[in-house]
Amino acid sequence: MILGPAGLAAVLYIILNGVSFFLFWSDKRKAIKDRYRIKESTLIISGVIGPFGAFAGMRIFRHKTRKTKFKLIYLFMILHLILIAYLIWKYAI
Repeated sequence: MILGPAGLAAVLYIILNGVSFFLFWSDKRKAIKDRYRIKESTLIISGVIGPFGAFAGMRIFRHKTRKTKFKLIYLFMILHLILIAYLIWKYAI
């Protein structure tokens, strides 16, 4: 089955959120093993692009939940939800 543009965009979005989740998992493992860590700016950017994966990673691994700047992930999720709702409404996917 060949995906249309909307299906392809959905698959890409899922992959981006998966990458974001993986980055939080990887950084938590590195923190436990006292290894070189992923930059916080990289984690924040991944949260901008894939906020649902970042949120899941923060909650499941209990990672970066106390840092104030990582509370922006909630805002990014809300903005993504608004954008997704708008796209569904406009294009009636």
